[in-house]
Amino acid sequence: MKSLVMAPLRGLTDAVFRNAYQKHFSGVDEAVAPFVTSLKGRRIKPSHLRDLSPDRNRNLPVVPQILSNDADEFIRLANTLMDMGYSEVNWNLGCPYPMVAKKMRGSGLLPHADIIDRLLDNILNGFHGQLSIKTRLGRFCTDEMDRLVPVFNRYPLVRLIVHPRTGVQMYTGTVNLDAFAMCLAQIDHPVVYNGDIREPEAFVKLAARFPGVDQWMLGRGLIADPFLPEKIRTGSLEIHRRRERFAGFHDDLLAGYLAIFSGPGHVLDRMKGLWGYFADDFEDSDRLLKRIRKARNLDRYRQLVDRALMPS
Repeated sequence: MKSLVMAPLRGLTDAVFRNAYQKHFSGVDEAVAPFVTSLKGRRIKPSHLRDLSPDRNRNLPVVPQILSNDADEFIRLANTLMDMGYSEVNWNLGCPYPMVAKKMRGSGLLPHADIIDRLLDNILNGFHGQLSIKTRLGRFCTDEMDRLVPVFNRYPLVRLIVHPRTGVQMYTGTVNLDAFAMCLAQIDHPVVYNGDIREPEAFVKLAARFPGVDQWMLGRGLIADPFLPEKIRTGSLEIHRRRERFAGFHDDLLAGYLAIFSGPGHVLDRMKGLWGYFADDFEDSDRLLKRIRKARNLDRYRQLVDRALMPS
């Protein structure tokens, strides 16, 4: 069976989410954690890597991800993660957000194959763990991959995670499967597909088109439907105790965030963000989401959620 990987979604798939997910659902083999940014010229404090603490990540294999455009900073952070017990680090070359890309980080580096080449050469001379990369088809156009793939092929990467959009597309428009197929034929490393798998039927079609891909990354589709990996694994859309299992997951999320956040406002903001995805699975989803977003305290929030989770 193909391997299923939880995508790194900043502000969503943190350790609390990963642990609660693994407790209540099945089908995911590992997770790539949301990125941590490399730090310039100062000691790496434990608080910077709190979400990656081994004590918080015992339930699901996790690969940490680094956002950086500086080799020395990357090496220092990556080796710190190795000292914490990790064996693989992922380099984020895919983040599409303008505030990141304009600083030549994430997908902002993709037009500069020569800079990526120099960075990889320096990083792999100073970092002795395993390195993977998460990328897009380019920042502005898919032609950028013509220069990037030869660079990636020159280095001993353990895998390349490819999202078949450009950076400027963000998450809009359709994935470019023809361009992905061209890249797949040229890349010498194991390739992980990432993008727009929101239902089992989409996975089946993609797996049939790309039989050589053994690893598949699930992101927003998994959050909107936490049962998605289980459906993919079993080939069945029937989920027993669906509401009961989701309610337990939700309660563990809420308890986890109450334990780590400094005030109820932060907890409420995080849960509202998640309901932007969860609500799709409920009747009258737009109305439910609107009410949840208007909740001004946790008591009102709990009332709304408890009502939505009542057996029909």
